[in-house]
Amino acid sequence: MHLTSNPVDWYAARAGGIAAYLLLSLNVAIGLLMTGKKSLRRWPRFAIEDVHRFTGLLTGTFVVLHIIAVAIDAYLPFSLLSLAVPLVAPFRPIWTGLGIVAAELLLALAVSNHYRNTELSYRAWRRIHYANFAVWTAATFHAVGTGTDRSTPWLLAIEAAAVGVIGGLIVWRVLRRGEPAVWLRRVAPAFAAILCVALVVGLGTGPLRFRPKPWNAATFSDRLDGKILTDMGVTRGIVSMAGNGAGPQNVLVRADLLVTTTSLASTSFQMEYLPSGAMCTGTVTKVDRAAFSATCTMPDGGARHVDASWTVPGADGTISNGVITAHD
Repeated sequence: MHLTSNPVDWYAARAGGIAAYLLLSLNVAIGLLMTGKKSLRRWPRFAIEDVHRFTGLLTGTFVVLHIIAVAIDAYLPFSLLSLAVPLVAPFRPIWTGLGIVAAELLLALAVSNHYRNTELSYRAWRRIHYANFAVWTAATFHAVGTGTDRSTPWLLAIEAAAVGVIGGLIVWRVLRRGEPAVWLRRVAPAFAAILCVALVVGLGTGPLRFRPKPWNAATFSDRLDGKILTDMGVTRGIVSMAGNGAGPQNVLVRADLLVTTTSLASTSFQMEYLPSGAMCTGTVTKVDRAAFSATCTMPDGGARHVDASWTVPGADGTISNGVITAHD
């Protein structure tokens, strides 16, 4: 689904996802604290339960906003199927799939909450409710593993704080069931929180660090796919090569040759950078059976020298496994 390409949609998707994750983390933290007999004792239990329920509803609202904004934004290659089925999305499928799993589990929990004390016993509902930890875990890896902001210091700090708090509270809750030494009850949650923070920061600045593609790169090398179209008349005709380069710098290219029966009359060349839409226009300078060279000029006056080559095209003119390179 590609309805629009507006920065507002992308900002809404990012803001909705971050808000949903913060609310989900708050909801899980409140749930963990509610298990302690002395926890939150200054507040009436019914008030804490209302806050817990309300943060859950808000989490679902922002998840829906996040999904809708992603669906309508044209820059992201998501279809309805890829938004509903894990591992189908072409964009970071594992990490995106974890987000889809988290959203679908959250929906299942909402359904179970609706049937609490009616179709479901309290014991069954409570067991289902433990799926909140799976939702939060999947959402955490989704947040750390995908998104353009995932390696920014401010978002890493938010995620690290959330994971540290939840990790510490989980250890605190586990220790409550036994009778460990006092020092262990005090030290273990803090140690777990520090370990969780280090894990998030390490992943966000290491293997899962955001590596953006170049923007209107002067030098790049992409895989080239496309087609050669021929429209020949009696005395002259047009031979066109149209294709797209996919790699570090995605581009769309078109080379047109006006030919006569004995010579090349004129040429034109266009290369559009994606996602910026900047157009480099110029002429073809050299043509072979399975290659061409061209020069073009960017809107800011910068020059680009482009070389493209491919295997001999099939009968229908389709070319694949080609290469397009550019330099200034």
